[in-house]
Amino acid sequence: HHMNSRITDFSAQKATLKAVLLEGIHPSAVDVLRQGGYTNIVTHTKALMGDELLAALDGAHFVGVRSRTQLTAAILEAAPQLAAIGCFCIGTNQVDLKTAMRLGIPVFNAPFSNTRSVAELVLAQVIMLMRGIPEKNAILHRGGWVKSAAHSYEVRGKTLGIIGYGHIGTQIGVLAEQLGMRVVFRDIAAKLPLGNAREVNNLDELLAISDVGTLHVPETPQTHQLMGAKELAAMKPGSHLINASRGTVVDIEALCAVLESRHLQGAAIDVFPVEPQGNDGAFVSSLTKFDNVILTPHIGGSTSEAQVNIGSEVAAKLVRYGNNGSTTSAVNFPEVALPEHTGRSRLLHIHKNVPGVLAHVNERLSAASINIAAQYLSTFEDVGYVVIDVDSAASEAALDELNGVPGTIRCRILY
Repeated sequence: HHMNSRITDFSAQKATLKAVLLEGIHPSAVDVLRQGGYTNIVTHTKALMGDELLAALDGAHFVGVRSRTQLTAAILEAAPQLAAIGCFCIGTNQVDLKTAMRLGIPVFNAPFSNTRSVAELVLAQVIMLMRGIPEKNAILHRGGWVKSAAHSYEVRGKTLGIIGYGHIGTQIGVLAEQLGMRVVFRDIAAKLPLGNAREVNNLDELLAISDVGTLHVPETPQTHQLMGAKELAAMKPGSHLINASRGTVVDIEALCAVLESRHLQGAAIDVFPVEPQGNDGAFVSSLTKFDNVILTPHIGGSTSEAQVNIGSEVAAKLVRYGNNGSTTSAVNFPEVALPEHTGRSRLLHIHKNVPGVLAHVNERLSAASINIAAQYLSTFEDVGYVVIDVDSAASEAALDELNGVPGTIRCRILY
């Protein structure tokens, strides 16, 4: 058995290459794939598992999933023709990224598409919390009436502390400044401040001066319970906490304690350490007893606009990889940004990242008198990715040569 069974010739039968989209991905994805020349598209409304998932992936070159479908090592190993994976969401922990990398399968996601949706919700929560609206609303629903200006403030002139100044954090900073808020931020990397936002030296300083603190960090070992009892105690008395990032970032019991003692005036929480598996599941949390807490069911990025954007953003990345080999923004793969290729054949060679592979590639092509018009190489962890443009007449010979290179994982031609 030839070790390199993962060979896909994309262009010869692009129209027959199969794309499988699971979990009711927005039709915008289908439109983008069709425009890119991929017309054999199968859609499923739900996540699949086990034998059903394997059956659905049979013959699939592209697969699109959201957060429910688990693409495990075993599943990936059983789908030899799979060339790329699209996660139509932000997270990618439902895919075994290491195995996908080892098999030469880049994984793409949608890190930008719901940025604005989350930012708008957080902005609304800032205003609601500063006015004490959640509690007032709850009291009226129970037939009470507490009309008072106590603990009720305009946001203009107040300080918003942004923890994690990435795509979403920066957007919130810009929107908050439009309302006349002062914006301070803290990030583990050096970030360029937008507008008048100011970076502070450490988390404690940010917490001490912020009227509202909002979390926009990824889920990593460093962010696990980033807001624990100590950090919550360091927050400005009477301030508010918003978490629309990841459920593991806030210690919920510690948050309950500072709400109980009224050290914090309120909070808005969209994500939880344990969330129900589906819409029929029961939500259980010690936060439900607080009238001054806005609870939302992990919908920070769930808007019609975001679904449309996610569909087209991820599908466009799959099309670019399929049609010209670009892997820009792949999460588990060497990133190569490529110009459009015209009049030549492009060879995509994915190999183990060991010394000497590129030398082997060039020796073999040179020995076969194949002229290299252009070459792009990038490596990532265990994998190397080299893209070579050659004259079309030499493409088949070049493919044979490349398949003979030791360390080859897979190779394909674009015409």
